[in-house]
Amino acid sequence: MRTIRPLPAALAVSLLVAGCNAPPPSPTAGQAGSDSTATRHFGAIAFEPCSLPGVTGGQSTPALCASLQVPENPAVPAGRKIGLNIAWLPVAKGDGTGDPVFFLAGGPGQAATEHAATVDAALREVRKQRDVILVDQRGTGKSNPLACVDAAGRELPADGLDATDPQALAGYARQCAQALAGKADPRFYTTTEAVRDLEAVRAALGVATINLVGVSYGTRVAQQYAARYPNHTRAIVLDGVVPNDLVVGGEFAHTFENALALQTAQCRKLPACRQRYPTDMRAQLRSVMAKLQAAPIEVDYRDPGTGESKRDTLTADTVTGLAFMFSYAPQSAALLPLVIDEADHGRYGPLMSLAQLMTQSVGGQMSRGMQWSVVCAEDADRSSDDASAADTVLGAQVARMFFAACPAWPTGKRPADFTVPLKSTVPALLLSGELDPVTPPRYGARVLAGLGNGRHQVLRGQGHNVSGTGCMPKLLGQFFESADAKALDMKCLDTLTYVPPFTSFNGWEP
Repeated sequence: MRTIRPLPAALAVSLLVAGCNAPPPSPTAGQAGSDSTATRHFGAIAFEPCSLPGVTGGQSTPALCASLQVPENPAVPAGRKIGLNIAWLPVAKGDGTGDPVFFLAGGPGQAATEHAATVDAALREVRKQRDVILVDQRGTGKSNPLACVDAAGRELPADGLDATDPQALAGYARQCAQALAGKADPRFYTTTEAVRDLEAVRAALGVATINLVGVSYGTRVAQQYAARYPNHTRAIVLDGVVPNDLVVGGEFAHTFENALALQTAQCRKLPACRQRYPTDMRAQLRSVMAKLQAAPIEVDYRDPGTGESKRDTLTADTVTGLAFMFSYAPQSAALLPLVIDEADHGRYGPLMSLAQLMTQSVGGQMSRGMQWSVVCAEDADRSSDDASAADTVLGAQVARMFFAACPAWPTGKRPADFTVPLKSTVPALLLSGELDPVTPPRYGARVLAGLGNGRHQVLRGQGHNVSGTGCMPKLLGQFFESADAKALDMKCLDTLTYVPPFTSFNGWEP
């Protein structure tokens, strides 16, 4: 028997000149599929055929892979090198336009290549004309990952780590940093160094301009690149927008609370939902959490992966983590009212099964070390206690725990202008989900203020990361073809609607 005690949800989570000089086509793009075993060059980089597995299993994505050596410390170019892991998804047919699309993953801590299947689906229309490049940000994936391991190379166990104890988390971070000695210097794994890496990849590919698609934290990376290399940035898509001056993690308690309120408001509009759930879901969440904070409960449940019977201890942290992560997508958020209501009436099995499913799904998707390198250098010193968060479901603790590792983690520096809002004429398409619990639409509106050639689209009833939703893949293809967000006909998004909450385990009312 064990206690399911995940790290706080915030730690598991977690952004020009167009058409002046037409870049040359991809040097060997026209040879796609001619020899599945042949080395292919894109500029100065030699790529080999590879297959990219997904983070949750499933079908692998065929690609071309390579590594590019860059200095770990830009000030010491002859010092230790990092091999950037790069994947190339070639244009579907013929020659590409020569201005590839770079995908920038979220987190911070996700590896871009591990999400190739999702990227390929969202950018399927884009790939009809353009190559897509995935670069594992330094510290993630296969780009010298900042892995927390012991002297024997085994992952430092975090299962028993008390998610509510700042000292315990700082101690864990200290062990992790010690294990990295001689392998990596965490001070040089920030957004600023990652932006330099992207520029190095662009130069090595031999293209004059690139397009950027950033998701969540990746929108911060995209904005920083566009600000520092405007002449090499053709167009940008920011999906789940993170303003440059936002303290990442600092507002999670309030953004999640607002998302829950919006979900409850939608339930009130549906007679069957209103009748099934007369109590506000936030009130029920607080009720369940209060019971578990007073006394964690041993629960019998079915393992969602194997179907076998298990017995584990359910804690309040497990409930808040589940509610937070499941609110990211409307399809999973639709389950929350049902399992929370069941738990409020003493039936905890379904909630425990979903918590186990969450742990299995998100485990290993984030590089904790890289995440600490980013937030400790870029956000921690700008954070402050928010007394008003005490009355929210997540509470003030979630923001404090987000930065609890920083006193023990080697911390880099950010440029003086790092938090300055992006002001640019770059063609930009900004996307927000109406019910997004971490990057709400108001963030997109803030960033749009500095983008004269930008457009912000809020997708009704949607959550976090909407690039692959509905007709968005078609619109992304049109945007990168025209580099004119304001001219896009968005009427096809009118078909998007809300996912009604489940009123029973058979689904929602017809």
